[in-house]
Amino acid sequence: MNKYLNKLIMYHEIHRLNREGCSISYIADYLVLNWRTVKKYLSIDESQYEAFIELQTSRKKELEPYGYFVKVKLDAYPETSASQMHDWLKEHYQDFPSVNPKTVYNFVMLIRQKYNIPKQQHKRDYFIVEELPYGKQAQVDFGQYNMRTSTGQRRKVYFFTMVLSRSRYKYVYFLDKPFTTQAAVQAHEQAFKFYGGIPEEVVYDQDRLFIVDENRGDFILTEAFKSYVREKSFNLYFCKKADPETKGKIENVVRYVKQNFLYNRSFCDIDTLNEESIAWLNRTANFLSHGKTKQPPFEQWHIERNHLNTFVPMKTAMDSSKLYTVRKDNSISYKSNMYTVPEGTWSAPESLVSVTAEDGMLIIKSQDGQELSRHIISAKKGQTIRNTDHKRDKTLKITAMMENEARNFSNPERAMKYFQELRSRKRRHIRDQVTIIRQSFQQYGKDVLEKTLDYCMENSVYSAVDFTSVAKKIYQESENSQNGDDKPDIKTLPNRNKLTQIQPTTSEILDYESLMPN
Repeated sequence: MNKYLNKLIMYHEIHRLNREGCSISYIADYLVLNWRTVKKYLSIDESQYEAFIELQTSRKKELEPYGYFVKVKLDAYPETSASQMHDWLKEHYQDFPSVNPKTVYNFVMLIRQKYNIPKQQHKRDYFIVEELPYGKQAQVDFGQYNMRTSTGQRRKVYFFTMVLSRSRYKYVYFLDKPFTTQAAVQAHEQAFKFYGGIPEEVVYDQDRLFIVDENRGDFILTEAFKSYVREKSFNLYFCKKADPETKGKIENVVRYVKQNFLYNRSFCDIDTLNEESIAWLNRTANFLSHGKTKQPPFEQWHIERNHLNTFVPMKTAMDSSKLYTVRKDNSISYKSNMYTVPEGTWSAPESLVSVTAEDGMLIIKSQDGQELSRHIISAKKGQTIRNTDHKRDKTLKITAMMENEARNFSNPERAMKYFQELRSRKRRHIRDQVTIIRQSFQQYGKDVLEKTLDYCMENSVYSAVDFTSVAKKIYQESENSQNGDDKPDIKTLPNRNKLTQIQPTTSEILDYESLMPN
């Protein structure tokens, strides 16, 4: 059925509905037309409408003078897009009219249909991949999904997935906040614990959680992930950019988690979701036969786990804690309550602290293990629990402390510059830094500390612990010099007087001459 006949049928359908008493708005909604179009077609008879159609089909195209150029370009480059063709037309024709990009698109499509020039698409050639040996490889990826709570609100969850390439044994770990490097390391720990071992190689995307930069295959890992890989001793394989099909097994797992587990599931809390995911893995994902191998991943895992490297849990100060994001108002949200942390804890949108609940107390620590605060856990909801000193400005007291210690040096201004540099580098620990230097005064004395300050400033040593080590070394050298211990020990031979009187025997030269031939 051609376009002419379609338009004619539409015209008669509009008039039929009008004769049945339908309004213009109803006809427009029923036929999916603009009401102005309906009103216009009702105002003309059939002969006028046929003349209108003829005019539409026979009218000259605005871009028709450029048809030959478009055809030549499409013949040479069939994959050319309409937007690129639009730019070429403006580049080669200074008088090219200012038209809507949709007009150029329609004209390019008309030329393609008229001269049968389909748009070519390069397809990637695939070949079936042989199964890897047991214990050889695992693949990792991340995903996110919008869930609904019981009250109908949306809640975004983030998940980490890992799959053993041979057995297809899967693991999923959920968070209610975006993954950080530390959280990703913790997810690896949980996965390796779930598998009961570590594969030889793990495949990743080029994710910022794991790598800082890449230069032609040389990857610079983030510090936390590099330390973890060094400890666990597994090989890394990073896929090329924009090539997710390299790790197709885990891409299928991400889709499987969304469609089979998360779809239409209500969100309660993140701990419950992780418990439900483990039950789903054991009940469905790892229990049912895999579509390709036709073997249940759980049965294949019993074989593969004997080929995995030994897993030893990572011993860190944050094993039993969880990471929480610090808000701009220097507080964290924990089980529907707000708990404050010292002013200055928040420094960037990704400021994180570790939180541990012990004996009814909420212990908040920095990521390096420094305790920031502790609160009694509230049984209520919507409360703000704060320590009274968290809002107190401690900067004046710390400055006075630094000035007081600087006066112990013969050049207080120079000492104050050193303390200020310490403060800029170790802002949250400056009180401890100054306290350690004060203790060094009591232990080694002013003369030693004067030399230590000179050495540290000349060599850019800005750490109280290193400052103390230098002071100790200078003090020991000073003590040895005063006691004469710097002179080398000279060991004398036993019975020295008797040995010095011994004369070695000598031979006469005539004895040797008699032995020599003439």
